[in-house]
Amino acid sequence: MKQILTQYAQYNLWANRLVIEAMLALPTRSLNIEIESSFPTIKETALHIWSAEYIWLERLKQNPEPLWVQGIFIGLAKEMCNNWQRTSTELMTYIEGLDDTSLNAICSYSDRKGNTYTTPVWQVLHHVFNHCTYHRGQLITMLRQAGATAIPGTDFIGFVRMQ
Repeated sequence: MKQILTQYAQYNLWANRLVIEAMLALPTRSLNIEIESSFPTIKETALHIWSAEYIWLERLKQNPEPLWVQGIFIGLAKEMCNNWQRTSTELMTYIEGLDDTSLNAICSYSDRKGNTYTTPVWQVLHHVFNHCTYHRGQLITMLRQAGATAIPGTDFIGFVRMQ
């Protein structure tokens, strides 16, 4: 199980980097134009992905008051993307430090509404990667609508073929 989750973490980091490169190749104004999707702009969608990765990593580390970055971040897109990549790297490093017992351990956490839950660590990680993939797909569509012409392929099989 650790091998699979480590590979997903590596894939997540790789795919995020490709999308970030495509985002940052656009004029800044393009990242903030309104596009109908789960979130109103490319920047807000990317911020949501980073925020989710960050809060889940903090929950896994048993931080009792994890920060929801999306509610407070006001910086530039490049800073946001650098932080997003850093969080993805930290997530990968976190997984590399786990063993099968740790992966099966129960993570107790509260959502942002204060509801408490318990979930095995491996299921939390699976959720994080699935969530990122879902929203990266939205980013690809939004990038096209914003005028990006160099759209990266971010399918898992593309990552695997490079190995």
